[in-house]
Amino acid sequence: MVQPPGRRKVAVFVMLLIGAGIYAGMAFSMKATDQAEFCGSCHVMYEYVRTHQMSAHAQVACNECHAPDTAVPKMMFKAQAGSWHMYKNTFGGIADVIHAQENSREVINQSCTNCHTMTNLNVADSLENCTDCHRSVPHMSKLPISQRRVANE
Repeated sequence: MVQPPGRRKVAVFVMLLIGAGIYAGMAFSMKATDQAEFCGSCHVMYEYVRTHQMSAHAQVACNECHAPDTAVPKMMFKAQAGSWHMYKNTFGGIADVIHAQENSREVINQSCTNCHTMTNLNVADSLENCTDCHRSVPHMSKLPISQRRVANE
């Protein structure tokens, strides 16, 4: 049975609206979950968010460094990392000092390289990752304990 042309146009229009709604929802959720407010909503991340907000990188969203910058790899990376973080927060096993896993270190290093290309031209490639030397950027792990939140509790 063939549909009249008017019904096909309505069906196509409705499909386009649904697609646009899904796209807008995904874009909003990707942007919202990139921000420090979202990352800091887990108590184990509070200190990292706080020190980030005090750093020279405070205007950079968390996932500008901690997730790939292209759409599909970013979605896949965030889904995997988010699932792992939810699991660890729910069932425990979070270390006192959180260290990036190997796949995260690769992403972070690429992010450093993307933003600091000109600086990297002047640096000898003696170490594999930028954070081998710049471990405190931007989370200031060398912040005196008296200035950390845990010192006040």
